[in-house]
Amino acid sequence: MSFTRRGFLAGAMGVGCTALIGSPLGAAPLARVKELGVLRVGLYADNRPWSWDRDGTPAGIDVDLAMAIAEQLGVKSEIALFTADEDLSDDLRNVIWRGGLLGFRRCDLMLHVPFDMQLAAREDQVVFVAPYYREEFTGLCSAQTRDCDQPPQRFVGSQIAAELDSIPDFYLVGGFGGILRGDVRHYPTGYAAALAVHDGEAEMAVATRAQIEASLAERADSGARLRKSPLPMIPSAGWDIGMAVREDSRSLGFAVEEIVAAMASDGRMAALFARHGVTWRPAAATQAIG
Repeated sequence: MSFTRRGFLAGAMGVGCTALIGSPLGAAPLARVKELGVLRVGLYADNRPWSWDRDGTPAGIDVDLAMAIAEQLGVKSEIALFTADEDLSDDLRNVIWRGGLLGFRRCDLMLHVPFDMQLAAREDQVVFVAPYYREEFTGLCSAQTRDCDQPPQRFVGSQIAAELDSIPDFYLVGGFGGILRGDVRHYPTGYAAALAVHDGEAEMAVATRAQIEASLAERADSGARLRKSPLPMIPSAGWDIGMAVREDSRSLGFAVEEIVAAMASDGRMAALFARHGVTWRPAAATQAIG
């Protein structure tokens, strides 16, 4: 499995950052974070509904979660929005364990990384902690579509939206004998692909469940509908989303895991997701442990 940004999330090439408040020096274990009084958290910059820049202010599920974690630790949050590199390993290096180009300071915590044993075995500079959501791909159909659960190949001749160079893109263009190749329209993110259905630019979109549910919450009057059945032959059964800290910051990771587990058990996690129109789905890794 290749853990590229395009494979799992949304974003563009390059390394950049929007740091929204100033100051601690690099990543730190729990004691150092509390001493400095600030938790610096790295979040993807164009990853709606998880994290994005809304008129100069960070917004999204991951932003709210990062702030909640910092509050529980008794410190302030510093959100560093960064543009994804081509590969997740590059993101982990730039954001967590070394720092990026152009003076980007490494963060104490990074959200929205795939929580996967193969990845963990390969990345020895970081520790993966606190899986907090189970993601998957699904479909969205326009109000004019009679049956949103019909096989995707039935949409031949209709406009279909997908994020460029993503798993949904490869699925639609290369699958079903290639009959949909000429019908796929490309968008910069899965969220933008979902909005294309609401705006009447496409009859169907394939994107992540979170992207589609958030778009439905924002455009509730469009009449678009969420697909109920699994997408046939989609090359992904879903994946857990978690967090990462530096290898020498395990004390911080353990504290974050306790906070996330408490939020999951007492309903705060579900409520946080609901504020963004997304149904919280617990990570499979936490279900296996339970």
